[in-house]
Amino acid sequence: MNWALALWHMSLTKKTKEAVAQRAGYCCEYCRSQEKFSPSRFSVDHIIPTAKLGEDDLANLCYACQACNNHKYTNTATTDPVTGENTSLFNPRLHFWEEHFVWNEDKSEVIGITPIGRATIVKLKLNRSGVKNLRVALKKLGLHPPE
Repeated sequence: MNWALALWHMSLTKKTKEAVAQRAGYCCEYCRSQEKFSPSRFSVDHIIPTAKLGEDDLANLCYACQACNNHKYTNTATTDPVTGENTSLFNPRLHFWEEHFVWNEDKSEVIGITPIGRATIVKLKLNRSGVKNLRVALKKLGLHPPE
């Protein structure tokens, strides 16, 4: 972890981090992975990155698995693979997940049903193989998708 990131992590209080995690139900607000089953750490993500003048308030924070957070990086928009037009990424504070995404039949893949959904799936790699495999295993145990 670089020093700037380490200092940023210290700037958010433990209470704030817990509030963000609890609000998200301890699930990644992008790929819907459940923290308790994840091999990687979860973190608090600035939806509008601090590098783009995003604030530290709860309205700009979401809970994300490390992979989604890494793929998102400082991006807030990307290209919709269907229309080729620039569109914003999914914002968990402004958008409802169910309005932009659905699960495929076996619940192993997220399908984008809007430009925001499709663009977010591609940019954050929401259907990466590891998370798809975990979804299949958890579905068999009755633990996926999260509520």
